[in-house]
Amino acid sequence: MLYGTPALEAADKAVLAEIEDMRRDLKYRLAETHRWDGQLRRQLRARAIQGSNSIEGYRASVEDIESIMAGEEPLETSVPVSREIAGYQQALTYIQVLSRAPVFRFDVGLLHGLNFMVIGHHRDKSPGAIRPGGIYIRDSDSGAVVYEGPDADLVPGLLDELVGWLNEGDRDCPSYVRAAMAHFNLVKIHPWRDGNGRMSRALQTLVLGREQIMLPEFSSIEEWLGQQRTTIEYYDVLGLVGGRQWGPHGDTLPWVRFCLKAHHMQAQRVSQRLAEAGEIWMLLEEQVDADGLNNRSVSALYEVFVNRRLRRSRYQADEGLSQGQAARDLRDLAAKGWLQPYGETKGRFYAPGPRMARIKADFAERVTPLRDPYR
Repeated sequence: MLYGTPALEAADKAVLAEIEDMRRDLKYRLAETHRWDGQLRRQLRARAIQGSNSIEGYRASVEDIESIMAGEEPLETSVPVSREIAGYQQALTYIQVLSRAPVFRFDVGLLHGLNFMVIGHHRDKSPGAIRPGGIYIRDSDSGAVVYEGPDADLVPGLLDELVGWLNEGDRDCPSYVRAAMAHFNLVKIHPWRDGNGRMSRALQTLVLGREQIMLPEFSSIEEWLGQQRTTIEYYDVLGLVGGRQWGPHGDTLPWVRFCLKAHHMQAQRVSQRLAEAGEIWMLLEEQVDADGLNNRSVSALYEVFVNRRLRRSRYQADEGLSQGQAARDLRDLAAKGWLQPYGETKGRFYAPGPRMARIKADFAERVTPLRDPYR
């Protein structure tokens, strides 16, 4: 028996309708190709990876995560954390593929395979295999047990039931609700020795991807969940709804409501970023033209605007340049005061110069606050 899908109330249906309106608007705006689309998607993917891993205590900058995604060595992140990031990035990349696959069904083997991608570098934790015994979640500060998963001998049957539900259950429910319940049931079953939280969040993204809600990087709420205050609320509602032991009963509406709010807030944020991207790009394009620089260098300036730094290899790959061309462009941008170089050889990167810092400061003062849809 799994935790049941709750009936929605009028307030929840109103929030769902607003989420759908924002989704349609985003889909319409994304239908038109822009030069900044690729970088925006990459940044959203990196922020989703950052959010989900930070919940588990694995913290890395967006810039380092983008380097790991590109197969490069990060500048600051430790090797152990880099492995966690790379594993999760591999799983999310596969989820993007599965979201578009013409033939697809959920099965237990898929879930085990995704878990192996996430924690395969921890061979001592039986990646991709059901845990052999009980599992206890402890408070990181006090050490007290806050949740006890179901007995190990129940896990195979529960996973079979979950997969059956993923394929056929509650098909008349809104996709956002089904995705939330998939997340909740998997994290409460806690079938593996490690990676359960990240797997549950990834499964929520996959359910939405299969429903063609949006490209995974635009529908994921992992970035939102990774914020410190939201993470605390996330654990609180999991504890409130699920209790201290496995027991599929009670009202799951508070959990679904929490997820709907997260989708709404993240959709607002993505919509703002999409609008800002166009404004920033055009502004930088005007500045580059005025300085007599090559128009392609707007790509480098945009990357530095949205992130803290840029590496030559990233710009070179984005624009399909030779090493010499990329180096010359960045040197010209530094000479004009747009970029400030730091470090040498492989460790060299470019941060905002004084002119870029002024533009970033202007935009920072124009942030529009997000609206809580339940208030």
